[in-house]
Amino acid sequence: MARLGTGIGWRPEIADVVEGMPGIEWVEAVSENLCPGHLPDSLLRLRERGVTVVPHGVSLGLGGAERPDAGRLAALAERAQVLGSPLVTEHIAFVRAGGALTASPPLEAGHLLPVPRTRDALDVLCENVRIAQDALPVPLAVENIAALVSWPDEELTEGQFLYELADRTGVRLLIDVANLHTNHVNLGADPADALAELPLEAIAYVHVAGGFERDGVWHDSHAHPVPRPVLDILTDLASRVAPPGVLLERDENFPDGDELRGEVEAIRVAVEKGRASRPTATGGRALHPSGSGSGAADDAVRQRLGLAQAALLSALVAGTPVPEGFDRVRMGVQARALAGKRADVVGRVAPELPVILGARYRPAFLAYAQGCPMAGGYRRDALDFVAHLLRTVPGETEDPGVRRELREWWLERSGPVPRSTRPGARLARATRRVLLRR
Repeated sequence: MARLGTGIGWRPEIADVVEGMPGIEWVEAVSENLCPGHLPDSLLRLRERGVTVVPHGVSLGLGGAERPDAGRLAALAERAQVLGSPLVTEHIAFVRAGGALTASPPLEAGHLLPVPRTRDALDVLCENVRIAQDALPVPLAVENIAALVSWPDEELTEGQFLYELADRTGVRLLIDVANLHTNHVNLGADPADALAELPLEAIAYVHVAGGFERDGVWHDSHAHPVPRPVLDILTDLASRVAPPGVLLERDENFPDGDELRGEVEAIRVAVEKGRASRPTATGGRALHPSGSGSGAADDAVRQRLGLAQAALLSALVAGTPVPEGFDRVRMGVQARALAGKRADVVGRVAPELPVILGARYRPAFLAYAQGCPMAGGYRRDALDFVAHLLRTVPGETEDPGVRRELREWWLERSGPVPRSTRPGARLARATRRVLLRR
């Protein structure tokens, strides 16, 4: 794998800081947030300076029961080509469930959820990865995720699961040491054991991020400083292998430039500490890509996995009973976290709504989320939320001005094209409203 060096996740909020940060050799950008024909000027300037840009996907759902969507794969491939990227990355996760495969309503998580570490799920994941590899113009690397809940009756450890995936498909691994720490706190998984079982030569690069602990549960927030235990796992990894690249992730609650630079420097120090203790020859398990394991997952396997994932996701976002074997307390924590994330992201996607509703925005959205699962993306979710408010909140009990603003916001965005603001069009709409009231 080509050397990437030290990098940082590029986000619009810290674009200026990233451009001016010394020693940054590459950046990673969320693929779904990029428009190939209108790339941000900051990313274009970084590219002109020779800084590598890697698109990082979050919505493909390679661990889901369905085969990867061709449109999403084409979008990821287009971004890799436009950016001249040496690879693209995604997650070992499922993000949606239900639909035709399970004859149930389609559900979106809006979040990365864990894949059961079973033989069935591994067969499905391997086939999905191969489909993605065939559709992409550059190598694919997949990332281990953080989890608040674990599946019952799992057959493989995380390290074994990742090893078999890489062995059977030849896919590269994006190892997130913060996620290893999260799974250590939440699920009792030993990071050192996971690292010992990994095929070190398959590592494409490494993620480092912060989080916080509340009531014994670690939340992988990407909004807090990188804690010492995460840096220690990075040092352990670097003592076993020279990672081709290491990258700091920060998605919100951005600190000032000096603090970000300090975190990047702490990462460099942790890697150097591991390198200094590395034996002359490191071990690692030999890979035999694409040579072992079963072939394609049949429809029965996909349906079994799909039903299990739909039951889990429905319990998290639609209030259905928790499937047998899952920790009900942890499921409650995860459900609240998903609803809170939905509220936060919708507030960023549609920033007018928190302004219109003020302090009522968050409690109103959380109440909506309890009975209204997300069936599309976050923009669709914002429209559905406002439609829900307009349907269910009687005009006489709601501030007429707020209701009017919500209605105007919804009408402006719900059609195929924005409504005309010309006086004649506005008069026609007003006349139609009067006639409809008769």
